[in-house]
Parts: sequence; structure tokens; C-alpha cells
Amino acid sequence: MITKTIQIGDLAVEVVRKSIRTLRVTVYPPHGRVRVAAPLRLPEANIHEFIESRRAWIQKHQERFAALPAPAEHTFSPGETHYYQGQPLQLRVLPTTGRARVAQSEPGYLDLHAPAASTAAEREQALSNWYRARLKEQIPALLARWEPVVGARAAAWGVKQMRTRWGTCNTRARRIWLSLELIKQPAECLEYVLVHELTHLHERLHNARFWGLMDQFMPDWRRHKATLNQRVPGHSGPDAC
Repeated sequence: MITKTIQIGDLAVEVVRKSIRTLRVTVYPPHGRVRVAAPLRLPEANIHEFIESRRAWIQKHQERFAALPAPAEHTFSPGETHYYQGQPLQLRVLPTTGRARVAQSEPGYLDLHAPAASTAAEREQALSNWYRARLKEQIPALLARWEPVVGARAAAWGVKQMRTRWGTCNTRARRIWLSLELIKQPAECLEYVLVHELTHLHERLHNARFWGLMDQFMPDWRRHKATLNQRVPGHSGPDAC
């Protein structure tokens, strides 16, 4: 893999050359960094032409990221707000002599059991572990519900932290990955992303056939997509893949 930065008009573009066949552009939050994945031997002039053809799309996403509120700087202290399935929960920190862990014993609250000397990083990891466990609990039932509707079955699935996507699908391996951030979003958004990724098992590209299948499988997908498009992975509170 070869990486360099080129200037295309007023845009600084990070170019990553890989063993791929087609160009792909990504705009990253929070500052709108532009990255292009390009075939190893593609002339640079072709990359310039591609970026110019995608100017409006790039600008739209940069403007959207610029309009988003800055993500909250959490210290994992009492009284902070953290989100679960779209609902705000107030953090309570309770002393313990064991390892930091999170539980939900009362509606509207998250209980973080942590030693007094625990660091913010240790508390963050405890909350991340709790989020991951909750998300993994929910996915099997959702797959059982939606795979027959979509008419496609994932050979494997997983959860991981993603900076810019809500989900991905490896169509060859028939493997789906879902963003850990989805557990903070409304439950219907998780279902939308799951159906979106399952639909890629029929159609790899975001083309007319893909969106037609989405209309068939989940007629109200646009509403859920609009909800997610108001947010970016890593931002709490109010780019599907």
C-alpha cells in the first residue's frame, strides 16, 4: 500500500494506492478530510478527474460534518449523559474494589461501578464492554427476523468500532460488520443498517437495483437513514454505510 497527499485545486487529498480495480473516495469527520483509494498503476490525472467529478458530493459531506456539534468530551464522571438506543442515560459512579463494570439497575441511569483510583480510560473501557455486550445480545434475534425477509444469510457477523461507517459487508466472505456506535442510536436504526448490509449480499453496489431491493425489504428505510445522517459515528446524541 502506497500513500501520498496531492493537491487538487483547493483540496488536499490523501491518496492510498491498493491492489483494487476502482476508485473510491471517503470524507472523514470531524474536519472533512478527503481520502481516495486508487488502483496501483492508475495515472494521477485520472485521480484528478475523478475528484473533480465528485466535487459536489465531497462539499456536501464536508458541510454536513462542519454543521454537526462537536462530540462531548467525556470524563466518565457522575452526572454525565450517555446514550443507549437513542435514549439519554445519566451516569452514576459507584465505588467498588473490583474491576470497573457497568450495569443498568434503574430506568434513566447507567451505574458505573469503579474503584476510586480508576482512570477515565478504564471507565471508558468498562462502558464500551457493556455497550458491546448489549449489541451482541440483540443481533441474533434481528438476523433471525430479517434474513428470511431479505432472502440472504450472513455467514458471519461481528461488532467493531468504526470511525466513519455504521456497517460494512464483505460480499465474498458473506461477512457483516456493525459499528459499536449503533447501540447508542434508536433501535430502528440498527435494524436499518442490518438490512442494508444483508441487501449487499444480493447487490454489492449502491445502484438502482440495490435501492429497489431496500424498498421491497424495508419500505420505510429512508426515515431511518435520515435519522442516521444527522449523526456521525463517534458523536453522541442528536453516513449510513
